[in-house]
Amino acid sequence: MDVQETRLQQVLEGSKQYRVPLYQRPYSWTTKQLDRLWSDIVELAEHRIDSPHATHFTGSLVLSLGQVGPSGSEFLVVDGQQRLTTLTLLICALRDHYAEVEPDAPEKMARLEESYLIDRFKSGDDRLKLLPTQADRDAYRSIISRNVDGAPQSGILEAYRFFRTRIHQADAPDDPHDIDRIESAVLNGLVFVSITAKGDDNVYRIFESLNNTGLKLTQGDLLRNYLFMRLGGRGEEIYDSWWLPMQRTLSPSDLETLFWIDLIWRNPIAKQGDIYTLQVERMRDLDDDEIVAEVRRFGELAKLFSLIRRPDGEADQHVRAQLLRFQQWRLAAAEPLMLHLLRLRADGSLDDSSLAAALHLIESFMVRRLVVGASTSAISRILYTAPGEVGEEDAVASLHAYLSRGRKFFATDAQIADAVVTKPFYYQGRSSQRKTLLSWLEQATPLQYGDRQLVGKEQVELENLTIEHIMPQSISAAWRQSLEVDLGDFDSADEVQEEYLHTLANLTLTGYNSELSNHPFEQKRELLTASGIRLNAEVAMHDRWGRAEILGRGAVLAKRIAQTWIGPLDDTDVSDAGVTWKVALDAIDAIPAGRWASYGDVAAVAGTHPVPLGAFLSSTVVPNAYRVLKRRGMIAPSFVWAEQSPNAGLDPMELLQSEGIEFNSSRRASQKQRMSVSELAEAIGLMVRSDVDPLQDESESRYTFLEAVTLELTPSTANGVNALLDSWESMGGRVEYNADGTSCHFIAPASSARQKPTKPIIMYAIGKIEFPFATLENRPPFDEPELREGYKARLNAARLVDLTGDISALRYPSAPLSALESTAMRDSVADVLTWFLSELDRYDAEYATADPVGAI
Repeated sequence: MDVQETRLQQVLEGSKQYRVPLYQRPYSWTTKQLDRLWSDIVELAEHRIDSPHATHFTGSLVLSLGQVGPSGSEFLVVDGQQRLTTLTLLICALRDHYAEVEPDAPEKMARLEESYLIDRFKSGDDRLKLLPTQADRDAYRSIISRNVDGAPQSGILEAYRFFRTRIHQADAPDDPHDIDRIESAVLNGLVFVSITAKGDDNVYRIFESLNNTGLKLTQGDLLRNYLFMRLGGRGEEIYDSWWLPMQRTLSPSDLETLFWIDLIWRNPIAKQGDIYTLQVERMRDLDDDEIVAEVRRFGELAKLFSLIRRPDGEADQHVRAQLLRFQQWRLAAAEPLMLHLLRLRADGSLDDSSLAAALHLIESFMVRRLVVGASTSAISRILYTAPGEVGEEDAVASLHAYLSRGRKFFATDAQIADAVVTKPFYYQGRSSQRKTLLSWLEQATPLQYGDRQLVGKEQVELENLTIEHIMPQSISAAWRQSLEVDLGDFDSADEVQEEYLHTLANLTLTGYNSELSNHPFEQKRELLTASGIRLNAEVAMHDRWGRAEILGRGAVLAKRIAQTWIGPLDDTDVSDAGVTWKVALDAIDAIPAGRWASYGDVAAVAGTHPVPLGAFLSSTVVPNAYRVLKRRGMIAPSFVWAEQSPNAGLDPMELLQSEGIEFNSSRRASQKQRMSVSELAEAIGLMVRSDVDPLQDESESRYTFLEAVTLELTPSTANGVNALLDSWESMGGRVEYNADGTSCHFIAPASSARQKPTKPIIMYAIGKIEFPFATLENRPPFDEPELREGYKARLNAARLVDLTGDISALRYPSAPLSALESTAMRDSVADVLTWFLSELDRYDAEYATADPVGAI
């Protein structure tokens, strides 16, 4: 293997041709990369005025020596084809600029063309100094031949036009040599490290080893490389017939997802970061014909997967409608099952109507789980396992049976009827899914109710609507008076509000959110009548809105849900939808002295409602239970101290006052000292967001962040990041994302011993993991230098970073985010984080022993 430093001029001059192998990705540079390169070149050109020999390192160029003969040498471009292609397009742009502005100097144009773009003694593709991969050849040939108008639209054409524009802008009329300096900087100032494999050096092994040493090659790139190295001389034909159409149908990220789904069908716990390893292991013993069959099979699957991404291509209207609804719902975990069902139809095991029914069954499963507030933690495992449970003879029946058995929380009609008037739907699942479900309920609402027409005069764009509480979050005197007309078993209007406020029965869609606000129902009713939304027209038929009306609407919505979305085979209520009293206990335990929370707020965090929460607290010894009050800050009349409580006999109001809670003359605690739902959730490491909360909910924020990582780096890196996020959250940590999705902060669980958030890691989508040692200096117990030394030593041992020097000098060291593509590296980082949390737990325990908090 020959390694040397070389300049672009040396690379391109002479009788050489550089061929981009079939397994390389098509040209993919965007304006972002082009603009960075152009800025570097302009800066270098200016620098070379005073320092003529200045250079700029452009990266590596890895080549494999092919045929060598009298007519020249041929090289395969193993790595660096994006840069090399870009620079030849820049030379084309310089050539054509000279032709336009200096028509009297044709030698300048000819010199660039004949020295660096073509070999004038050869013909056809052999004359090209660089021959791109098939997907790019038509556009590249047109630009080389100066037939730009005939070039098909592509990234190649966009790059050429980018440089033409930039060169025009850089050509100052009063400086006759500015473009010459740019040309010189490009040809003589840009330096590569050229690595040329010879003889027995294997291109496939080089490509593989590059990925192992950290260059940004995706799992899909490596798999494509492996397949086409196996195909040998048959590669050209298979590439044109199967791979190129697949590459044009799906994005690189979607191709990688397709290869991963193919693994999921065989092994539901396969990780996206292991695509290459597991696929190669599977195909290692296949012969050449079987490898060809694999490429063809992937090609057929790509056509099917494209229907999930672009449902408009689906011929059957019912299947198309279901695929479009999945696009609205946005649950990637369902894609392996959906593709499996599309594959069964392609194989003749399913007809269109059965496929539509199966897709509707998956939708029903997801909708019903959302309505009852089922935990999302197990949804991926459930859906990834499903393809192996779906029989070919009766796919719909076998899928229905699989989803109906075990603890999958496929809610029954009875559970739905209960949940729409008891569960805090306003805080359940993703905000986008809550809104989508309400929009689907709008579509399911009949056009007529009795003898009354429900259709408004104006058409409504559902995307522009927000979720609105009919009974408002802040009730006025008028609302209080209205609610008191029918209290049922409740003692006050506040209890009615706390019971039903966030339930699905009290929510609707509207474009008048600010106008509706907490106005009396009579005013809301006028706006709801005029909104054009049938859901609102149903509400507006009532003269008042209170307990009975909410329960009545709940019954209507529950019946509509049951009729629209099929339920499980067994309608017996076998379990709750995942409410755990541990969450409620943690939330109550997190209420600090001087603050209080309402039963409804704690219930919203725990995924239940106030009545069973109150019953639970009355029969269980719960420290801090006295800090849970009724919505308006009053101590519940039924509150009693547990027999074992050291506070038995004390007036709970006096105890709260001693902790700093202010009460007015009506014995109501100050609303300013009340913890909100979001504050309670944050205190125990959860993320609960409402539809109008300025921050996105956790799943939406994570999706945005991972999407940014994918665009900046690779899908494999995004998968590694996602796995570490899962590990951190499984340890009890939480993740906070910034608004634009460019960074995320790992935040340790809060405690009374530590007043400020403790962050071991910050990740940035641009490609780095940061370790905020500077911040840890002020965060106990890591304000102790010995613990920061321990953190430093463990990070070094994980081989994620190499931190040296005095601990006090460390500020914000970082490591490449791409390191998380390695499973072993992620496990090492997870071990470091586990140690980090154990030190916090130890500190918290010592603090509690030294200064015990007053408990019941």
